[in-house]
Amino acid sequence: MKITILCTDASHPVIPYLEEWKSKMNHAHDVEIIHTNDDISDGDILFLVSCAQLINSEERKKYKATLVLHASDLPKGRGWSPHIWSIINGMSEITVCVLEANDNIDSGLIWLKEKFHLQGHELLSEINKKLFQVELNLMSQVVERFDKIKAEPQIGVSDEHMRRRTHEDSRLDPNKTIAEQFDLLRVVDSNRFPAFMDFRGKRYILKIEKINDDLV
Repeated sequence: MKITILCTDASHPVIPYLEEWKSKMNHAHDVEIIHTNDDISDGDILFLVSCAQLINSEERKKYKATLVLHASDLPKGRGWSPHIWSIINGMSEITVCVLEANDNIDSGLIWLKEKFHLQGHELLSEINKKLFQVELNLMSQVVERFDKIKAEPQIGVSDEHMRRRTHEDSRLDPNKTIAEQFDLLRVVDSNRFPAFMDFRGKRYILKIEKINDDLV
């Protein structure tokens, strides 16, 4: 099969995982990773992974299937960074969907779903590892079962679309406790969107790191 993966951020932490998946799959398939829809050619599957560009119908027609990886139990959680918003809101079970791309964002037919669980202590790198492993497993299943999967319509009512996160969403409140803001602190990307707070007329960046010793 000819497979294209579009991830529009070349510095996204998923890229090394995609490169590893590509190297494993290339013995039996032709896999390429691109970072803009300008590089879309044609093929069997176009996977959209952390893709910030809209892929129009003419571009989708170049592939047998154009599939989105989305980390929510659709139709709930349409929009941007749904798993991050879910964790901030206290959720510990995250569903990842493979769905068909269409003009109405995140509303396409569902091909596959898989869940992963969090214990509440994981920091972003650990959350990403669990998420990316599920995404790659779903991608592998799509390739292996491409002609056998029966896509299903989304069932239920969609909530409000999740908005795209910005630097301001990494703001901490110095008047709240660490415990109150821990779920926010642990999902902040310290490289791209570091946590910060304004206090006594100055701005401070805060970073969190886990040591592996379990407390007795």
